Amino acid sequence: MVDMKRTILQRNIEIGNWVALGIILALSFLFLSGRFALGVLLGGLVSIVNFYWLSRDLKGALVRHADRAKPFMMVKFYIRFIVTGAVLFVFITRAPIDIFGLVLGLSVVVINVIVTVVGSNLKNPLRRFRKKNASLFIAR
Repeated sequence: MVDMKRTILQRNIEIGNWVALGIILALSFLFLSGRFALGVLLGGLVSIVNFYWLSRDLKGALVRHADRAKPFMMVKFYIRFIVTGAVLFVFITRAPIDIFGLVLGLSVVVINVIVTVVGSNLKNPLRRFRKKNASLFIAR
């Protein structure tokens, strides 16, 4: 049952990432410049792709490389970090984007994870106490 809840939560986060990016992007197009909206779009795409990439790496580390998961994840982390840095460098130096829009777009996943987890815990906060766990906000 716990694995099913994690799958549902992860799916909600993944769907919410696209919804949050769409809402922020629409508001940017309506009320701000096209450069800002392009920054939001590119930053949001980078953060969502990074989220999927991390999810795939974690599944691979825990399923295929369980005996050496930590070194596997460290190598994958540095690869992801370097690729993301190179992509952001190209966006900042070559694309006509607003840097604040890019930062907002990069924050889409973080904002969505916070909203989704807090929202799912506020739906039924007393379920944590029934399981003899006094925390309202720590998901299991």
